[in-house]
Amino acid sequence: MTVYSPALDTTATRTLDLGPAVELVSKEEGHRQPLAPEFVSAEDFSPLEVAYDFGRVRREDIEAGPRNIWRYKKLLPVPSRVEEIPNTEPGCTRLVRADRLAKALGLRRVWVKDDTGNPTHSFKDRVVAVALAAAREFGFDTLACPSTGNLANAVAAAAARAGWQSVVLIPSSLERAKILTTAVYDGALIAVDGNYDDVNRLATQLAAENEGWAFVNVNVRPYYSEGSKTLAFEVAEQLGWRLPEQIVVPIASGSQLTKVDKGFRELGQLGLVEETPYRVYGAQATGCSPVSTAFRNGHDVVQPVKPDTIARSLAIGNPADGPYVLDTVHRTGGSIEDVTDEEVVAGIRLLARTEGIFTETAGGVTVATAKKLVETGKLDPDAETVLLITGDGLKTLDALEDRIGPKATVPPSADAVREALGG
Repeated sequence: MTVYSPALDTTATRTLDLGPAVELVSKEEGHRQPLAPEFVSAEDFSPLEVAYDFGRVRREDIEAGPRNIWRYKKLLPVPSRVEEIPNTEPGCTRLVRADRLAKALGLRRVWVKDDTGNPTHSFKDRVVAVALAAAREFGFDTLACPSTGNLANAVAAAAARAGWQSVVLIPSSLERAKILTTAVYDGALIAVDGNYDDVNRLATQLAAENEGWAFVNVNVRPYYSEGSKTLAFEVAEQLGWRLPEQIVVPIASGSQLTKVDKGFRELGQLGLVEETPYRVYGAQATGCSPVSTAFRNGHDVVQPVKPDTIARSLAIGNPADGPYVLDTVHRTGGSIEDVTDEEVVAGIRLLARTEGIFTETAGGVTVATAKKLVETGKLDPDAETVLLITGDGLKTLDALEDRIGPKATVPPSADAVREALGG
């Protein structure tokens, strides 16, 4: 089966082994070009994304695959033997039925897609694994990125596992935990005085100047972004090969939200799931909410902002896929909301208290936004809901350190403990 580009001429791409991927297509006007490490169409200057000729894909073939994202290799732009090459093997994280959280939120049925179980404890391991596999086919030898933290961890780890060099650029204000958990892999970690958007502009310049560097979210971005589809694939498979009725996704660049939607649509087009309707909801922090603001005001253009939020992994003031997030949310009948830093912390604590899952600030944004969407009547309380929890709380301890701690400090005495407990 061909998705997005029927009647493809793939002769120019036969020397590459990128599985079912056959060419790149511009998002705006559908201009087609051969597979290459490029991310913007020269024809209409819109982002490029991967088009496929999937052929026949069966559930049983997927279920017989490895317990990682390579079980979906026939749906990704990766080599046909990708699982045989050293990589971090991300994916197949748990989908948790969250009844206590559902009750607290006022929802009938909630599932938490807990991506804290990935190798570097965030969903970024998925996208980096796909980017590395494609970059190897294109002949790169260095893995690089600009990052707000989780991507830095994932790139440094994936490069180390593959025996590659890494170059990681981060804002100098990044959380200390994310700096340490990148530096430990001993790649080239460069802190830049500026916010993520400054770092991203620098990365684009460096990508043009260094032919051997694969910037996962710049020159190999079309392939990298496809890794987020595996979240959709896993959710559907873990639900028994069906789609949820509604899903809440945090927004940074916006790519994850659009690719989750793309993954659901591809499963339906291939007959792997019934094409039932679903709604996609976006979550942002108020201190960096350009997409939420555009949605609220009825705009189709996203105005850049200067980020000011504890949710630093979502602090992208000029999100590349913002307009496409708006398109997706409108098309599926969803909504986009934002929440304050205080609500983010409350969301972190609510998920921990009800389900024993400790999420970073991005997950706090997701939970708090779900709560707000229920309260404003935008989430259907009777519909089955999935919340994407994309990173581990150990990465953002600074968001909590002045807000929680021991209930009491007592001498080593049973009586003192009983007194502290109100006994």
